Amino acid sequence: MTDPASGPIAALGAGRMGRGIAIAFAYAGYSVHLIDGKPRSAEEAAALAKAALDEVRGTLASLARLGLLDADEVEAVAARVTCFALGDIGAAVQDAPVIFEGVPEVLEVKRAAFAVLCQHCADDAIIASTTSTILSNDLQGFVTHPERFLNAHWLNPAYLVPLVEVSPGDATAPDTLARLSALLERIGKVPVACAASPGYIVPRIQALAMNEAARMVEDGVATAEDIDKATKYGFGFRFAVLGLLEFIDWGGGDILYHASRYMAQATGEDRFAAPKVIEENMAEGRRGLRDGKGFLDYEGLDIPAYQQDRLGAFVAMLRHLDKLPSKG
Repeated sequence: MTDPASGPIAALGAGRMGRGIAIAFAYAGYSVHLIDGKPRSAEEAAALAKAALDEVRGTLASLARLGLLDADEVEAVAARVTCFALGDIGAAVQDAPVIFEGVPEVLEVKRAAFAVLCQHCADDAIIASTTSTILSNDLQGFVTHPERFLNAHWLNPAYLVPLVEVSPGDATAPDTLARLSALLERIGKVPVACAASPGYIVPRIQALAMNEAARMVEDGVATAEDIDKATKYGFGFRFAVLGLLEFIDWGGGDILYHASRYMAQATGEDRFAAPKVIEENMAEGRRGLRDGKGFLDYEGLDIPAYQQDRLGAFVAMLRHLDKLPSKG
């Protein structure tokens, strides 16, 4: 079985996601084959390749200005990325142990892309779609040896955001998930596994939050500026340190339950009602830290040390935001 670290990483689709993935792997020391997903004339292909490489180089220069690499390293890192025209896909993927697909979110376009990939890549190469909308089960049938296929949803900008949501399909082999996750961890990413479900994890949560923010503007609850301040210095501040479910446990699931009941009654909107699992956790004595268990299990954990660690992280965030409390 091919080691994901043994050859160049390939990315089919030279748009924003493909370029972001190319930068992430090149920065980590990998050779990257960035493949144009559209057939073009030789002149058009050359122009696309130049634009892609110029963007890669420009982004690396920006990272250098931010201290993530030395200015004299930019060209060497950029040189790890090679652009290929679609007609040269055979040379681009034949030795690639992992191939990321990032063509437009149209089922037939993806079907055609996978058909071309499977003609040229190794039978055991991992093929990962970067789709943000189409379920892995709906794409898996387009790939020969579907056990080597899964979705890997990167968040933009791919070269900075640590999270990658990895979604196996029903036919995905457990080893495929393990190998891709290990590769992502080697380049500093944080892979999380999720079922083949619409919206994955982050898009599903943020769609609700963004729609609610827009609805508050519509309802005149607050200005857009104040809602954004509340998001940055309240919502975002807390959840940069505590995960959503960890935060429920921190305060207690009963608090969420009663607050949700009030919100649903006061607004007449069922969307504010707590899900059944919150009530079940309360009935089973799983309210969070005070019970030693909630959504997470705190058995054997030094709770005071854990709380101190999290408070330290909050203080570090305050320093970053230049919002430490005023000292009289």
